[in-house]
Amino acid sequence: MKVLMINGSPHAQGNTSIALQEMEKIFIQEGIETEVLHVGNQDIRGCIACHSCMKNGKCVFNDSVNEAAEKFRQCDGLVVASPVYYASANATLIAFLDRLFYSTSFDKTMKVGASVVVARRGGLSATFDELNKYFTICGMPVASSQYWNSVHGRLPGEAAQDAEGLQTMRTLARNMSFLMKSIALGKEKYGLPEKEPQQPTNFIR
Repeated sequence: MKVLMINGSPHAQGNTSIALQEMEKIFIQEGIETEVLHVGNQDIRGCIACHSCMKNGKCVFNDSVNEAAEKFRQCDGLVVASPVYYASANATLIAFLDRLFYSTSFDKTMKVGASVVVARRGGLSATFDELNKYFTICGMPVASSQYWNSVHGRLPGEAAQDAEGLQTMRTLARNMSFLMKSIALGKEKYGLPEKEPQQPTNFIR
């Protein structure tokens, strides 16, 4: 099994990385392979709604989004981690996620998702909710922990002092591992849930 971890911080070795590393320790113990993609320091533009991906199967902008697409398709779980800016995720990460989720047409049903947020003080729950919406729109179960998936820290390395936050990360990784393994067993015995044909509607009709 494999978990793809997206680091949305501009700082490769910042507090967001500390949170992900704490999860990674548990995934290794659980026999789950991990891969970390650091996207927060890249030049990633937002979606322009050109719909080229519907014809070509990939985003028109050939950058790290297209590089991550196949990794996303193959993984069993996705962790998205971000620092908090103005009660929101890093804008670069949001641009990356908008294009990654929209441009990939493969079935994401029952891939397990988890969001992780890191801040000095406030805005954590708003960012946590923002990131979880990417999972729930496409049938991905959301892994939970003993608290909201958040860690506190401002200066580089301060997150390592947040004992409760790090415990929350370890619990999240254990719960996510259990959920992925349980879903794999369920797929073998029962398959995926039946899908009805989509019935898209607009509010004006």
